[in-house]
Amino acid sequence: MDTLLDIGEVARRSGLAASALRFYERKGLIQADGRNGLRRAYRPETLERLALITCARDAGFTLSEIAAFLRARPSDTRLREHLAAKEREVDARVAQLTRLRDSLRHAAVCEHDPLVECPEFKRAVRSVPEG
Repeated sequence: MDTLLDIGEVARRSGLAASALRFYERKGLIQADGRNGLRRAYRPETLERLALITCARDAGFTLSEIAAFLRARPSDTRLREHLAAKEREVDARVAQLTRLRDSLRHAAVCEHDPLVECPEFKRAVRSVPEG
């Protein structure tokens, strides 16, 4: 059996507060595998699950969407459709952030005076969708 990690160690290694771990446990996203005295203890694989949860939250998934994803089976076509829609949203956001990054990269070295009148900068700003 793997050595269990104390809640404090999981918190430290995941960058999450112990209260967040207890909250995720109440929501069914993770599960304690035992106790170390009065403290919860988790399997090392919990760190991988927490990384997935953090990544999904950063991408805009709600906790209920993440919970559904963690329970999903290959036959869950409704969830697969939802995931495909989320993928398109994430893709659009990546494209927007890439354009912003490129604009900032250009602005950092541009000699145009004033900077906001630079044709390349204006072109990049026009390509960013509203909303």
